[in-house]
Amino acid sequence: MTDHLCWTGVNGRSLYDLLPLPYTDESLAHVIERVRVVQHQLGRRLVLENPSTYLAYRHSTISEWDFIAALATESDCGILLDVNNVYVSSYNVGFDPVRYIDAIPRDRVAQIHLAGFSDMGAYLFDTHSAPVSREVWALYAHAVHRFGRVSTLVEWDADIPSFARVCAEAAHARAIAEEIDAVACRTAAHAA
Repeated sequence: MTDHLCWTGVNGRSLYDLLPLPYTDESLAHVIERVRVVQHQLGRRLVLENPSTYLAYRHSTISEWDFIAALATESDCGILLDVNNVYVSSYNVGFDPVRYIDAIPRDRVAQIHLAGFSDMGAYLFDTHSAPVSREVWALYAHAVHRFGRVSTLVEWDADIPSFARVCAEAAHARAIAEEIDAVACRTAAHAA
């Protein structure tokens, strides 16, 4: 079972958006406990997806990547690593997306998501309405190098193109993973 690591309402009212958490020790303890309860009730591991963010809380004391890494380790949950969301958030909030990927525990990534975004000038908007960008493909290659071949999904929710175009995006993801595998095999052969 998967869900987004976010909040969506307050006082019984839904805000109909995936809003980022404040990254604090208090918030981390709260989410860890909630994840443990849900996993106990379901009898299985929950997999949480990193959201796209457009702002950072001033009172956050933990980076998003350290928050997610601690959450996964301490609650024993999995991570659905949305590489597009990492890139969008890094652009909007101003952090190094490679540092984010490198902080995520290797054994916790259950799936990777890719998508396209809309460039709004001052910020990027996670719309899932465009091809995967060159920058996201590069970050994906880094993620595959770090985590290995993990189940990958290309999301496209609006302005949906032809089936052939969507398949071409999936084939590109597969080609990146295969190339990284081939390089790893050549490197291992040389070392032996």
